[in-house]
Amino acid sequence: MKFVDQVRIRVMAGDGGNGCVSFRRERYVPRGGPDGGDGGKGGDVILQADGQLSTLLDLSYPQQLRARKGTHGKGKNQTGKNGEDRIVRVPAGTLVRDDESGELLQDLLFDGQQFVAAAGGRGGKGNARFATSTHRAPRHAEKGEKGEERWLRLDLKLLADVGLIGFPNAGKSTLLSQISSARPKIGDYPFTTLAPNLGVVTEEGRSFVVADIPGLIEGASMGAGLGLTFLRHVERTRLLVHLLDISGAPSRNPLKDFDGLNSELNAYHPSLSEKAQIVVLNKIDLPSVRKKAAEVKKQFEGMGRRFYAISGKTGEGVKGLIEAISQMLD
Repeated sequence: MKFVDQVRIRVMAGDGGNGCVSFRRERYVPRGGPDGGDGGKGGDVILQADGQLSTLLDLSYPQQLRARKGTHGKGKNQTGKNGEDRIVRVPAGTLVRDDESGELLQDLLFDGQQFVAAAGGRGGKGNARFATSTHRAPRHAEKGEKGEERWLRLDLKLLADVGLIGFPNAGKSTLLSQISSARPKIGDYPFTTLAPNLGVVTEEGRSFVVADIPGLIEGASMGAGLGLTFLRHVERTRLLVHLLDISGAPSRNPLKDFDGLNSELNAYHPSLSEKAQIVVLNKIDLPSVRKKAAEVKKQFEGMGRRFYAISGKTGEGVKGLIEAISQMLD
């Protein structure tokens, strides 16, 4: 499924029904009074968070999200039927903004949470409502109000407890496939992952959601690589797992990579670099990496960082990492 995390939509609530002008017309009831009913309320356009969705793909095609109109009032004091609401499902974690002003209108965080994006128009009053002791035969009724109509911008920020970050090819997708049932595309070249992947990890009766955040390279906060596209998804996470890969060129410096990526997080938003982090050296199934693991561990633990060495490919050290993540989340 294609991943879409930003869309622009037009929402159009239903108009209210018109009130009715009517008088009783029955045999043996002379001068029957007014009995025109009210019009029905127009339907609302409602955005509803759905925890099962992870993309705004269904809303990415040009369309008008319109609710039904209320029906008109009738004689015999019959009120018109309210227009049916239009309920639009969006992923939990969707921010709703006014397209023109950019104002944040709602943050749909919880499964089932609703937001009335456009309110239906009120139904008009029938002439029976205007009868008084001095004006017994009103011959006018109200028209229904127009429903709200506006353009909105939806921005999705995935909800995950843990974010996997690291330069391309660090093994984030491989690790995600090891610790969850997620099956992301995996390949030995940069930007194999073109969209965030989510996986649910279960550990001794509790579970947490992990997101593989792709496209982070130097300059990501300025739009290099895919970083600017996906950095927003780091904002919701409670804990970052920073994967390091030193299996490539001999000149690869894990401290430099770590500092470089944190600088990008800080440049995008200072709060990101302040999140709790676990440093993970991946690919220790390779002799060249295993040989350097002790030295790298000493460097990071000397900085006060929690450090783990694993192999996302073979699973070595992964169980201990999951336990550490679970403890930190607690």
